[in-house]
Amino acid sequence: MSSPWPIVIVTGANGGVGFGICQRLLSQLCLKQPRDAQLQPLALSSDNADVSPPFSPCDGMTLIMACRSIKRAEAARVQLLNFLDARVAYLKTRPHYDGHAETFRKNVDIVVTQLDLAEIASVLRFADQVVSKYPYVSHLICNAGLASFSRLDWPVAIKETLLNPGGVPSRPVYIQHKGEESVDGFGWVWQCNFFGHFVLFRALESSLSKSPSTSRVVWMSSIEASPIFYNSEDWQCKVTDHSYESSKYQIDLIGNLLDRLASQDPTLTSSRHFVVQPGIVSTSISDALVGPLLNFVKLLSFYLARFLGSPHHTISPFKAAIPAVHVALAPLIFIIYLSGVLPTNSHISHTLKSQSDPERLPVRFGAETDWWGNERVGLTPVKEWNKFEKEAECLLERCNTLYETVKVTKRDSSAGS
Repeated sequence: MSSPWPIVIVTGANGGVGFGICQRLLSQLCLKQPRDAQLQPLALSSDNADVSPPFSPCDGMTLIMACRSIKRAEAARVQLLNFLDARVAYLKTRPHYDGHAETFRKNVDIVVTQLDLAEIASVLRFADQVVSKYPYVSHLICNAGLASFSRLDWPVAIKETLLNPGGVPSRPVYIQHKGEESVDGFGWVWQCNFFGHFVLFRALESSLSKSPSTSRVVWMSSIEASPIFYNSEDWQCKVTDHSYESSKYQIDLIGNLLDRLASQDPTLTSSRHFVVQPGIVSTSISDALVGPLLNFVKLLSFYLARFLGSPHHTISPFKAAIPAVHVALAPLIFIIYLSGVLPTNSHISHTLKSQSDPERLPVRFGAETDWWGNERVGLTPVKEWNKFEKEAECLLERCNTLYETVKVTKRDSSAGS
């Protein structure tokens, strides 16, 4: 296989934001000049937004849906192909249609492969399959994740709604389980959200290094990621009552640290790393927790928050996917440029800094919408980076050491299963 087309892995691709990312990738690559690959409004408002390199059209792609449930993934694959066919049919009706969408459709290969992040042997088995089957990987989108919610914390939910109806809750409104472990003996939420993806990245480094262009690893964080709940002694998030927020903050730290290391010494890795967050999205999780009626009320409150001015209530997984697709498709020089521009009070006030500048505060690319629901990419700095930078380095060392152990012991058990 010698195609220079993108070979993209999306974890958790059968539902939620992962499915939205797959839809958005297909929808955008049907176009010779995808909108998601172009300058975003935040850059257009800055003084240095004259860097707009052209996008190289893709005549095809391989999309690997890495999912725990093959059955659900196969159903999602059918939905994606139907979505793509409808998209191509629509584009053919547009004035000045150039035929690119049909060419792209003929060369799209959507593949379902089993991956269970809660089991390291499954992660290594998946990586071995990818390495043996494909000549390279151009994009690894680490989207899959979970939270071990048990119930809604009604006193907190009511208080937050009354105090801040138009904004983002200042703290989580769901009560989480704690102390849960994976079959590997690690923190379950920690492994599913963070370490399983870390192992996947490390196991695929050889394939990522063979990409015709610089490969990209996209780490899915959350708007709720916070250092408030992070405890260095509980780095596997077994004891904390907030394993979701803590594990997502680790993604903020490690994703940005890996990219900083890559920019300072490209010989360390051929991949660039970018952290994204989807805003506040409506998924089936809360439906299972509170039931369809209260879930509908929640959805109405999301639209109310957007109406009152919140830019973070993306609601739709398709809209929430914009930052992941943007950093996947936009020319790399432009993404690096954006990484050096920080917003203050919703206005760009910092000039461009080098990605390797130690004074540059790391950022997350976030999904935002305007009052009408038109999506865009925003930027937010990683919280308390200066305070936790050394912790990020310590965490990376711990994870690398643990990876070196599990790649031997768990691959052996995988081979024997």
